[in-house]
This record gives sequence, structure tokens and C-alpha cells, in this order.
Amino acid sequence: MSNPLSPSVQRVQDALKALGFINEVMELQSTTRTSADAAQAVGCREEQIAKSIVFRSKESDKPILVIASGPNRVNENKIEALISEPIGKADANFVRQRTGFVIGGVPPVGHLEKIEIFIDEDLLKYDEIWAAAGTPNAVFKLTPSDLVKMTGGRFVAIK
Repeated sequence: MSNPLSPSVQRVQDALKALGFINEVMELQSTTRTSADAAQAVGCREEQIAKSIVFRSKESDKPILVIASGPNRVNENKIEALISEPIGKADANFVRQRTGFVIGGVPPVGHLEKIEIFIDEDLLKYDEIWAAAGTPNAVFKLTPSDLVKMTGGRFVAIK
């Protein structure tokens, strides 16, 4: 019998199921806080890690989630142009209050509120990718197509 999932990870598993997806979340012994850590833990390329970065819109104070390919840096000017307002990095309290998850474990689903999501077009290069699943040591495997379907996000050039 497997160990029960931690509450945050179970919330992600429940969200996936509620959306009609059968992806299975995994809690690992090693950290998946960084994309390099996650790639090593699951045995994939760093580019296959769908890392979640939460920004804070400066005028409307909304969370903006960018899901980027592991090694890619987000060009904030491109995101600002997409939402028509300036953004800044979200601090740990803002991320937890608005998503319900800690930095390093923010999944693409299961947030406390509806969040606008932009997905790095570079993730389309891979048949399978890995995303955070609620804690800094939990992940799940999915396809880029499933990522769009489960989040309602859209693919954009983020670099």
C-alpha cells in the first residue's frame, strides 16, 4: 500500500481528476524545487520541466502564472504586453494566498482562484513534460496538449 499524499499534493490530484484527467501525481524523496532538480529526479531533460512562475500585475494586483520550459527565462516585457499592464515578481506570501501553494511547488491546476496562464511555446517540442504538483518534491507527467486543456492557458513566446 502506498503512503497517502500530503494535503497540497492530494489537492492537485483531486483537481486533475475533477477536470477529467488521469495523470498521477508523485511525491519524491528528492527535491523538485528547481527545474534542474526536477529533471534529475524524474530522469528527463531540463527543457521538459514545466516550471511555474507567478507574477503580480502592478495595477490590478492579479496573479499571472507563466509556465516555462525549465531553462528558459521569462521576458517580462512580453507578458506585460499580453496583459496590458506592468508586472513584478510575486513574493512568497502573495503566491501562497492567491494560489494556495508554496513557491517551488505551484502546479498548473488547483489554485484558490482563477489565474490567467501563459505557457511557453518551447514546451510544444516535447511529447511529455513534467509539472509541479503542490509541494517542492511532487510532480506529474503530462503532454503539452493536456497542459492547455487542463489550464485554459495559451501558448506564447516567453523568451
